[in-house]
Amino acid sequence: MTEVDRATQRLLRTAEGLDDAGVAAPSGLPGWTRGHVLTHVARNADAYANLLRGAATGADVPGYASPEARAEGIEAGHARPLAEQLADIRAAHERFAEQAAAVPAGAWPRVLQATGHPAAMVPWARLREVEVHHADLAAGYTPAHWPEAFALRLLREVLDGLHEGPPLVLRPDALGHPLVVGDPAAAPVVSGPAWALAAWLTGRGDGAALTVSPDGELPTPPRWK
Repeated sequence: MTEVDRATQRLLRTAEGLDDAGVAAPSGLPGWTRGHVLTHVARNADAYANLLRGAATGADVPGYASPEARAEGIEAGHARPLAEQLADIRAAHERFAEQAAAVPAGAWPRVLQATGHPAAMVPWARLREVEVHHADLAAGYTPAHWPEAFALRLLREVLDGLHEGPPLVLRPDALGHPLVVGDPAAAPVVSGPAWALAAWLTGRGDGAALTVSPDGELPTPPRWK
């Protein structure tokens, strides 16, 4: 069983605890219900399956036909009852898993035109979508539930993408060394669990579990894209 399989099972267990009214309730994302989040998780699996099909065949296959098609798919499915949402996620995950299994070993290094990254990055991207949006459901699963290895990788990825904003020195509890952005001499040191650091930098947490040295308020990180 892969990490994507396990993460999807956890999300499904959380969703199974909802009812139709719960699906229609607000999520942690502004303007989206939980139904929007669940539908996006399903359509994202199909998008990544498309990318992997392109990797396997050598064709230029986009994840979504267009940004408009992505948005229309989410809007079209968000109001469905819980049973349909669950069945959709299960079926989409199976399609993704089957396509991943069909990618030849030699195709994983292939750089995908749609992403600019090797096909080998797709399983991680899917795992990130499932875990982050699981927390976005606002149904009991929070960033504190993220597996340690996932939180650390997400944290490193977010830091690698920071090209603006204040300098930072981060000290995750699970690492024996700091993670530095910008000039460390001018940077506050922010310490705490990896999940709390990743949640704060991705806009999924308020930083209450973090400490700042010298004493003061947490700096405002740039918006995560």
